[in-house]
Amino acid sequence: MALSAAKLGSSRAAPRMILLNHATVSSIHLKSSPSSIYARGVGPRYWHLSIVCKKEDFYCGGSFSLFRSLMLTWLDLGDFIAAGTPPTSSISKAPLQKDIENGSCLGLSSEEYNREACLDASEQESTVSITVFGASGDLAKKKIFPALFALYYEDCLPKHFTIFGYARSKMTDAELRTMVSKTLTCRIDKRENCGQKMEQFLERCFYHSGQYDLEESLAELDKKLKEQEAGRLSNRLFYLSIPPNIFIDVVKSASKSASSKNGWTRVIVEKPFGRDTESSAALTRGLKQYLEEDQIFRIDHYLGKELVENLSVLRFSNLVFEPLWSRQYIRNVQLTFSEDFGTEGRGGYFDNYGIIRDIMQNHLLQIFTLFAMETPISLDAEDIRNEKAKVLHSMKPLQLEDVVIGQYKSHTRNGISYPGYTDDKTVPKNSLTPTFAAAALFIDNARWDGVPFLMKAGKALHTKQAEIRVQFCHVPGNLYKRCFGTDIDLATNELIIRVQPDEAIYLKINNKLPGLGMKLDRSNLNLLYSSRYSKEIPDAYERLLLDAIEGERRLFIRSDELDAAWELFTPLLKELEEKKIAPELYPYGSRGPVGAHYLAAKYNVRWGDVNTSDNLFHQLQVGTRKKKKHETCADLNKLRLPHGLLDNLLHRNVTQQV
Repeated sequence: MALSAAKLGSSRAAPRMILLNHATVSSIHLKSSPSSIYARGVGPRYWHLSIVCKKEDFYCGGSFSLFRSLMLTWLDLGDFIAAGTPPTSSISKAPLQKDIENGSCLGLSSEEYNREACLDASEQESTVSITVFGASGDLAKKKIFPALFALYYEDCLPKHFTIFGYARSKMTDAELRTMVSKTLTCRIDKRENCGQKMEQFLERCFYHSGQYDLEESLAELDKKLKEQEAGRLSNRLFYLSIPPNIFIDVVKSASKSASSKNGWTRVIVEKPFGRDTESSAALTRGLKQYLEEDQIFRIDHYLGKELVENLSVLRFSNLVFEPLWSRQYIRNVQLTFSEDFGTEGRGGYFDNYGIIRDIMQNHLLQIFTLFAMETPISLDAEDIRNEKAKVLHSMKPLQLEDVVIGQYKSHTRNGISYPGYTDDKTVPKNSLTPTFAAAALFIDNARWDGVPFLMKAGKALHTKQAEIRVQFCHVPGNLYKRCFGTDIDLATNELIIRVQPDEAIYLKINNKLPGLGMKLDRSNLNLLYSSRYSKEIPDAYERLLLDAIEGERRLFIRSDELDAAWELFTPLLKELEEKKIAPELYPYGSRGPVGAHYLAAKYNVRWGDVNTSDNLFHQLQVGTRKKKKHETCADLNKLRLPHGLLDNLLHRNVTQQV
């Protein structure tokens, strides 16, 4: 693909428009109206566009990058129109055009263009400076720096980039590099020397110690950034991996003392985004005193998960699913999140928020909106976020009777004692903070009217997983209902999207067992990512950091989305706290409070993730794929299952050759 330019005539006084076909602009900095355009591809995701102005008002360095997209974007740039197919009457057919003053440089190579236009190479190049605030914290060490290195290892970062760690702690550049190096790993599908790549990456990492609320500290950082930028077009990304109570202090100081003067400035904000409607709105107002909305990137790392991003692809690019995506065919939808560990080390922080604020109001609700939204008019970030916001505005108020909360207690299993939530020294002994919550949500629109969306999230449960489970309606007048006995739910078709771990998509169908009789079996059409794809799945932070650098906002949360999310949960949270509702206790390592099952039964739903057969079958898929029959029998016998369930699992494992 190539962009072309056609002159519309310089005699017209009013500013004209440029149509950029298959591209959207990530940043523009012009000092005068352009008289010609030069475009060239510089990578799989970018176009580099340079502006050449008339000699009397010539502006060197008028260049910027274009992010490839499928959308059309109009921009007021002056007297030219650029499109994928230019008007034939407007373009000269000369094989090489070099008349800069007349605005014709379409046939120039980059070297010829630089020579003819007198553009200095250093002024054309840009650099990205990434500053991680809270660089000494766990999130930075375990996620942010490793994600940045993975992007560098995959050659996804710009040619010129610098990474600065910023914190109050005193540390040298060498000490930062030593700390960071302990958490770096290399991609398994790359052949390039890992150690060499690490050294090259660490050479671009620096450290600056300073206070978060002092402009002088940020001014000193600005000087160091400029030294590394070396006069190039500077783009700056600030990652706030710090407590939310100092977000505004940092943004205020950075906007006044360390923002880019000739490029873009963007800020990534980590959750929590407040703890209710009022505090969230106050945080948004504070940030917008110093930033525009399009500079704020509110990160929810679950939106960067591979299976979450694949959700819209699965739905909108497969004809078999989209017609079924409504109340006519879907009986209920379950979104579950469980961890098999407690709040070890985070009890003090967690007690101020609880599981509803920590998981349900953001991670699960964001997945929920992506699942339930209407088809957006395009893949543009704003079109997708518009549809997500519509879902939230269509939600019925969340009622207390549709919510169950729990808190894990101490439990001894196999001779090992596991502490309860209030056994944590940083947690008050009388704490009522829930570590488990289940809720039934409803959307008041034509597509989803009456369909229960069941959310469940908890800590210290029996397994670690996150999944979306779609249970379809029963087959009307099913000819084979006698084959399933009295439990018709055994014949329910299900679509399961396993977000983590062992990423997979599988569809449960009913199938006849081979043989002369009419015996039916519930089988899985399974796409297990580890078996199907050899490429390692990137970490969510890699995807989101790359999107922030490129200005892609599709996977980040807009302020109106955030407001609507808090409007849904704040009344419930206030009612729980004002009435001092005591959470139901459940043993560490169990399946959670019994009340969650009563909540599901209230809407004639059975939680899919507590189906013992399904969970064990998935374990067999992942862990015993290559085992022989007698080895699989031995594994299952150790579980001491009822004979009927044991026989069923053995039969499914062997006959389906899992």
